[in-house]
Amino acid sequence: MRVPRGVQVSAATVRRWLHELAWVWKRAKLAARDDDPQRVEKLARIRYTFEHLQACAALCFADELDISLVPKVGDQGMPKGKQLEVLTAGTSGKRYLAGALDMRRGTIVHRVWWRKIHGLFLDLLGTLDRAYPPWQFAHLRVVMDNYKIHKAQAVVQWLVAHPRFELLFLPPYCPQANPIERAFGDVHDKCTRNHKRKRLWAVVREVAQHLAVNGPWHYGLSELYYTPEVTAAVQALATAITSPGECSQLAA
Repeated sequence: MRVPRGVQVSAATVRRWLHELAWVWKRAKLAARDDDPQRVEKLARIRYTFEHLQACAALCFADELDISLVPKVGDQGMPKGKQLEVLTAGTSGKRYLAGALDMRRGTIVHRVWWRKIHGLFLDLLGTLDRAYPPWQFAHLRVVMDNYKIHKAQAVVQWLVAHPRFELLFLPPYCPQANPIERAFGDVHDKCTRNHKRKRLWAVVREVAQHLAVNGPWHYGLSELYYTPEVTAAVQALATAITSPGECSQLAA
């Protein structure tokens, strides 16, 4: 290549110089803006809840997962010199799974629907209501992102009728703060990546079986919850909160 000073340098030399400066050639990644002005307060509230969870309460992280007949193509082990071919499905199809990861038990409650609408989320909440009986759990907190089905009017009305439920929302565009994303990543690794099934129901059955058999998923909170500013906010929250205790209504 030629520079303004008139000196010619080969591409190999430039590449060697860049490597000496610790530069490499790799693909960029898409990143969403994580600029919520209440980001620290939301993360602090979730961490405080996690660290002060009483025996009569449950904390779940919820999210949705797309299950497609078209396989997700990704890396996997294969013989050297050969490349696995994954045939695309003749027809496309999707189902949508809503799951809730219990941070204490490591279990995942889930429901599957044909559309990603607020009814799917309501079905998940109803399943949680049955799985966590009120005589044992006085309070259920569910953490999720800001997707519109989580804030639908029908959901608001359901929460009014079920006061022991409380929804906590993550900062926008912050999936790394949701531990269930790691469990869903495991679903892709074990069930949907490079799969060769020809029927959508077979893929859904494989995912459901994986969630039922291969747990528990004991994940901690990500490092986002332990930055100095979030830690300071948690300490301030602990000082401000004075609660008589959630278990008192169970003894009544």
